[in-house]
Amino acid sequence: MSQFLQPTILLLREGTDTSQGRAQIVSNINAVQAVADVVKSTLGPRGMDKMIQTGPKVTISNDGATILNLLEVVHPAARVLVDIAKSQDDEVGDGTTSTTLLAAELLKEAKPFIEEGIHPQIVIQGYRKALELALEKLEGFSINIAKDSAQDKRDTLLKCAQTALNSKLLANTKHFFSELVVSAVEKLDPNILDRDLIGIKNVTGGSVTDSFLVDGVAFKKTFSYAGFEQQPKRFENPKICLLNLELELKSEKENAEIRIEKPEEYQSIVDAEWALIYEKLEIIVKAGAQIVLSKLPIGDLATQYFADRNIFCAGRVTQDDLLRVQKATGGQVQTTVNGLNPETFGTCGLFEEVQVGAERYNLFKNCPQSRTATIVLRGGAEQFIQEAERSLNDAIMIVRRCFKANKIVAGGGAIELEISRFLRHYARSVTGKTQYIVNSYAKALEVIPRTIAENAGLNSIEIMNKLRQKHAQGGEEGRWYGVDINGASGVCDTHSSFVWEPTLVKRNALCSATEAACAILSIDETVKNPKSDQDTKMKPKGQPGRPPMGMRR
Repeated sequence: MSQFLQPTILLLREGTDTSQGRAQIVSNINAVQAVADVVKSTLGPRGMDKMIQTGPKVTISNDGATILNLLEVVHPAARVLVDIAKSQDDEVGDGTTSTTLLAAELLKEAKPFIEEGIHPQIVIQGYRKALELALEKLEGFSINIAKDSAQDKRDTLLKCAQTALNSKLLANTKHFFSELVVSAVEKLDPNILDRDLIGIKNVTGGSVTDSFLVDGVAFKKTFSYAGFEQQPKRFENPKICLLNLELELKSEKENAEIRIEKPEEYQSIVDAEWALIYEKLEIIVKAGAQIVLSKLPIGDLATQYFADRNIFCAGRVTQDDLLRVQKATGGQVQTTVNGLNPETFGTCGLFEEVQVGAERYNLFKNCPQSRTATIVLRGGAEQFIQEAERSLNDAIMIVRRCFKANKIVAGGGAIELEISRFLRHYARSVTGKTQYIVNSYAKALEVIPRTIAENAGLNSIEIMNKLRQKHAQGGEEGRWYGVDINGASGVCDTHSSFVWEPTLVKRNALCSATEAACAILSIDETVKNPKSDQDTKMKPKGQPGRPPMGMRR
């Protein structure tokens, strides 16, 4: 009988966990659903916030990317949602929650097909066909604002910023902050629109409406030595010298060794060191600089030297702030004072050091080559200011994208319902399994308006019936109807109500969500090395905060 016995073949290390087949795909879908349920209640203008504690730090936010990142999801399939939320945040700055919910809903609609034995590749093929049709229709529905007048275009940018802030902590002051955001973006070079050149400085205390925009650069007063109080704190049209140079006496290194025979030789070494720094300071003064900023420290000797000659100085200026001062004033950062001349200096209309709350801030205003701006953000609690900063960042990203793309669509779930109506109509023209899959894609798109209505405390079934009826009428009248959280009827023409979003946000959300759903559907086996489990168990030891959160159903 031995000739009939088959030898055991071991391919994987002992203890390796393998899961495969239809059950594995369903398990991955369930894990994704668990992640989506966490952020679902944050969508829309009436979305709720989440409080996440990691060690001593507490974060309050309703930003999808921030929440998912702080959850430390460890399930490999669910991590895909975290990644697409991050990519959406990096690319367009908003729509992270919508992208996450849409991906989860697409997988939820695909689950019955998988359980009934339809091959995942057929579902993937159907979803990609539906995405192609959706993107084509999205472009057709977009409103081009490129030919609008400057004032009309600015009004459109304001409306887009207000829509982005509608679901944020700053919703009650969206008109105030949308003006700040649009004004800040307008200061940038229109050909580049570099986000890093808009600074946001947080100052605790005061009302949120005490926030203000600086046409140029503002940064918190750096560490100063004795003598800074004697320096002038206000200049008009100053010459600004930017340095990446240390202006202080350096202590000898511990392992340095100098052999001398007479005390006079030691004194000559000290005198030479003093002569070197005095030479640098004299060159700066003779060049005519009135403000000296350096990325490296400016010591007490240099501080007092400049104060005696009515020159303002600040050392340890951060790289970002120094770069923005350079862009705004037209100066050039010097790494040596040799050959220093006024041509390398920058200038601004007004420099002053002012008190903002409990902090001192250096402000560079009315810069002639201004390609940068700074928003000084005020508020009460530290958590409030941090969430307000995240909200402003989303609004800035949206305005930048709208500035470049010049195309908008109505928000409030209107565009999703219109594309859904089109896909349902298209599904009737095809046969086979594709009809069911395209129809499921259309149904999944309805998750956005339905969730907005639920989070606002409205009857989602009633609202969805009204919206379907409006969109079924076709034409311009019913196309832009979406959820109205303020009106009695619960639905309104969101285009007429100025609920606008850049087309790029919707395009990115559809593409990212569909690709994520297709990627998860194409995974039919998971192999887990036992070593990775040991690493996961060992990693939290000695680290603050809670252990990583695993989500599995």
